[in-house]
Amino acid sequence: MRIVPAIICGLALTQPALAQDSAAARLESSPRHHEWIVVGSGERSVHAYVAYPEVGHKATAVLVLHENRGLTDWVRGVADQLAEAGYLAVAPDLLSGLGPGGGKTSDFPNSDAAREAISQLEPARVMADLDAVADHAAKLPAANGKLTVAGFCWGGGQAFRYATHRPDLVAAFVFYGAFQHTAEELARVAAPVYGFYGGSDERINATIPDTERLMKEAGKTYEPVTYEGAGHGFMRSGEEPDATEPNRAARAAAWERWKGILKGI
Repeated sequence: MRIVPAIICGLALTQPALAQDSAAARLESSPRHHEWIVVGSGERSVHAYVAYPEVGHKATAVLVLHENRGLTDWVRGVADQLAEAGYLAVAPDLLSGLGPGGGKTSDFPNSDAAREAISQLEPARVMADLDAVADHAAKLPAANGKLTVAGFCWGGGQAFRYATHRPDLVAAFVFYGAFQHTAEELARVAAPVYGFYGGSDERINATIPDTERLMKEAGKTYEPVTYEGAGHGFMRSGEEPDATEPNRAARAAAWERWKGILKGI
């Protein structure tokens, strides 16, 4: 199985610096507890960012899989928003050990270098690192034992593929991501898969009909929703100060749907 090349996932993401600035400000002002953890994955160490909800009960865990630019402030901001909604968010840095000097995303000189590194990642390494972080997340004292995964763009493809790999997931949330799957791989999916797509993102949307057919033939749950007029990366671009109305509306609607599904788990 070959992952859709990471480099194409970033092409439609306009003016990312605005979203980064907004996310950094959000993280700085957040009242919730955040922390960095390091998890062993074989001979590797995987860095991950954890955002804890302020609730009086154990919470469902959400693995948050980043885009092809790595674990940015925007992704950490998504984790904080999940914690605000009452969920334990764990965002692994899948570039751990690949940055200059064996560093992580923040050690790359720019996003182009991070994208190039992601394009070289082996699928087996990604799955192993996700397993290590998922196992750790499930054992956190704040976790209730329910594990979900969500990903954006490149991470969306990884989230879908992780659903073919990890049998104890209770849900997978795929935001405008795709991977080249087979019927045999989709037959291994145990959790329902919920898709979130931009109406103007034909490159990704072209993969939906075949996925729907194969998932239906395998007796699996796949529920894609397409947001009219929204582009690729609308969850990021929809929160920028100069967001287009379709992207802004799609982001708001997607968040409501996402939180509604999580609430019912």
